[in-house]
Amino acid sequence: MAAKGNVTAAKDAPSPDDKPSTGGGEVVKLKRRINLFNGVTILVGTIIGSGIFVSPKGVLLNSGGSVGVAMIVWTLCGVLSAFGALSFVELGTSITKSGGDYAYLYEAFGPIPAFLRLWTQIVLIRPAVMAVLSLTAGRYILQPFFLDCETPEPAIKLLAAAAILVLTFMNCYSVKLSTWTQDVFAVGKVLGLGVIIVAGIVQLANGSTENFQNTFEGNTISPVGIPLAFYSGLFAFSGWFYLNTLTEEVQNPKRNLPLAILIGVTVVMVIYLLTNIAYFTAMTAQEVLTSEAVAVTFAQRVLGVMAWVVPVAVAVSCFGSTNGILLSASRVTFVGARDGYLPDLLAMIHVNLLTPLPAVALLCPIALLMLTTNDVYRLINFLSAVRWLFIGLATATVPYLRWRRPDMHRPWKVPLVLPIIFSLVCAVVVAMSLYSAPVDVGIGLALTLTGVPVYCLAVWNNKPGWLIRFTASATRALQSTLLVVPQESPSSTPKNPQGTPPQLLSASKTQPEDTSSVSTYL
Repeated sequence: MAAKGNVTAAKDAPSPDDKPSTGGGEVVKLKRRINLFNGVTILVGTIIGSGIFVSPKGVLLNSGGSVGVAMIVWTLCGVLSAFGALSFVELGTSITKSGGDYAYLYEAFGPIPAFLRLWTQIVLIRPAVMAVLSLTAGRYILQPFFLDCETPEPAIKLLAAAAILVLTFMNCYSVKLSTWTQDVFAVGKVLGLGVIIVAGIVQLANGSTENFQNTFEGNTISPVGIPLAFYSGLFAFSGWFYLNTLTEEVQNPKRNLPLAILIGVTVVMVIYLLTNIAYFTAMTAQEVLTSEAVAVTFAQRVLGVMAWVVPVAVAVSCFGSTNGILLSASRVTFVGARDGYLPDLLAMIHVNLLTPLPAVALLCPIALLMLTTNDVYRLINFLSAVRWLFIGLATATVPYLRWRRPDMHRPWKVPLVLPIIFSLVCAVVVAMSLYSAPVDVGIGLALTLTGVPVYCLAVWNNKPGWLIRFTASATRALQSTLLVVPQESPSSTPKNPQGTPPQLLSASKTQPEDTSSVSTYL
């Protein structure tokens, strides 16, 4: 469906040479705008959401209320997430294409599982998470204005909708603006957590260590509890794979992609551990479990007049995660359309702004629609197991491709034991979800399979003439209105006669990487 071609560097301010020529073959191109610091802030800003502020108690609850066991679980979850992240480093530097796990599933297992992952991301999971994060931010922003009564839900939803619209506009207008915004939000949430961590260190220096005595005492730990504790911890670390969706826009990806992932995951792990330690300097394990907003309770007890910092930090954290999701999910949409599985319009770039405007704009109405229903939280629960299933499959492509394509050039190679361990952990997470909530998992799988008829429509060769004419006419009209053009080059290769896009290009020994240009297809 969509045109295919090369992704090359473009200038910050587009010149006449950047625009498509009527006959010369010049093209509009995405630019490598994301440097190492941007990469780190995208990861940190997306991984750290509202959970560490509001309810970091899932790990503690399922660890039998034992502070010591909970801290061990947090540490191991960070290590396991690092295993997954390192696996994606190998994939991201070998398969030089944006799209993240969608691209890796396509490369290893073909278009159907890749499309189902694409479908659940752009239509269900990412917009739903954007809606929930925006609602959380709106609630914390408005809470100080309604101290004597409950915050009105319509006001929260209006503020959440406004936030989604503003972030969508920024991502449509400029990649540089959206990454700068992500930098600000990431620094803001780290500073907010830094206030909590510093306050905790002061508490420890003043002798508030009673909650760390007999740290391994608590209720009996059940065999089911520990896997659920790991499930909660791994969920808190999820997001380490988002930078891989932007590979084609990362400067010098063979250097910056691995460094950004390693630095980002390490920073988050240290912050999570220190923040949990800080909480226990002022709260017992039971108080942490019963608090509706752990960070707010801590701030009220320790920070005094500075307690307002925490609600602001929660709002900033949620906005940052929403912006990071919008930035990454739009690239998955863009790549899926470029591969021919989504409408051509979604693979087009604005001629002046050099942003994938249609792909970014698509997520906005879906997220706004999610705000109108109270079932958005249930939708995320339904699809959590499916999400881990796809992440585990994507990680398993590392040993699979080592076996099927041993000659693939791999600038980074990780010990095979790391992706194998992480894939097995994902399998256990899915199995535990199936055991504890089989109906929810079944609904999630059913929602995922709704993408099958859409996939069949995308690869249908003998579409009716009226449908072809209608879609072509609508695409031309929207293309003219939005001032977008396909990312296309004279060397692009068309689909094969069966309608399946060409195999994704992986780095090879005979094709060294050019840091200013990455060919995405043979």
